[in-house]
Amino acid sequence: MAIKIENQYERGLPKGTLTNIEEAFDSLPREHTRGLERIRLVEFISEPRLKGPVAPSELPGLYHPRQGQKGAWLEIAMGVLLPANKPFHKRIVPRLSFKGNLTALVFSLVGQHYHLTLRHSLKRTQLEPAVRLYTEKQLRSWNENKHSFRARLFKPIQPTLERWAKGLQKRAAAEKKKSLASKS
Repeated sequence: MAIKIENQYERGLPKGTLTNIEEAFDSLPREHTRGLERIRLVEFISEPRLKGPVAPSELPGLYHPRQGQKGAWLEIAMGVLLPANKPFHKRIVPRLSFKGNLTALVFSLVGQHYHLTLRHSLKRTQLEPAVRLYTEKQLRSWNENKHSFRARLFKPIQPTLERWAKGLQKRAAAEKKKSLASKS
């Protein structure tokens, strides 16, 4: 089943964007994407029902659940992934990491759909960690399929790298806690 991609983005999309979305979507299990009708690409998400600390201009994607006869669909804000009104040095990094960020966003939104519609045993407080784990798992498998030589090359040392990353995260959290304590 090919998903319908609506391009309502005014500026030009980077080359291969639609094929990247289709490849990311096709790499997901069919039962996880059941019920999704379309993906809409927009400049910024303007949803009047949004409340909370995140401004709509900072929101990269939004999952719209099924409502009545309308099926569930995804909305992706290209203006957040590819900022245009920033200096060149702040635009180059999002441009370089665009493909991975777009794929991660698609996986995250499909993860929300999967956990809200097909996994009914989750509580609201468990949703965010479950979607994060789902996204990481799908990204890891997508990355291994996309970059098979690199994945095979780094597979033996991956546990060591993950252990180092965990240690660095703990150290950074301790430093942050220490700096917050010194400011108070």
